[in-house]
Amino acid sequence: MYHDCSPPIVHRDVTSNNILLNSELEAVVSDFGTAKLLAPDSSNQTIIASTYGYIAPELAYTLSVTEKCDVYSFGVVALETLMGKHPKELLSSLTSSSTQSLLLIEILDQRLPPPRSRSAIRDVMLVSTIAFACLQANPKRRPTMQSLSKEFLACSTPFAKCFHDISVGQLMNPQVYLDH
Repeated sequence: MYHDCSPPIVHRDVTSNNILLNSELEAVVSDFGTAKLLAPDSSNQTIIASTYGYIAPELAYTLSVTEKCDVYSFGVVALETLMGKHPKELLSSLTSSSTQSLLLIEILDQRLPPPRSRSAIRDVMLVSTIAFACLQANPKRRPTMQSLSKEFLACSTPFAKCFHDISVGQLMNPQVYLDH
């Protein structure tokens, strides 16, 4: 969405309401009404056009929009998909020790049975690892949309040693728990 466009486009409102499924049940981004072209060598100041609860922290206090703002919003949507609800409480406490020790299995949508097959566990691990990478407070530590796309296409997240013991803190530092 970004790396093939010149100048780059930022959506500015990546939310679960703006992700639709096409006829092959593939997710596509919709509603580009708030999208903005990024001017090269510019601060790209903007008014906040995003939906509350999906806004990157730095956008709220700098009003400077970058690709990494959409990356953060994508992380919120990915986590919302895993949890079955908006992760507002979790987002506001990501750095607290109690949240860091929270187990992944505890934040997954409790209306669904936990993943059991190796492929389902791998998929949940991939999405959760990507989601938490997108939610890094420092935008420079977030991945690019291009690297996210490559991760999803490669589906190369190594298998977790013990899925039921993976914590949020470990997801934010994936080298700790992965079986290489």
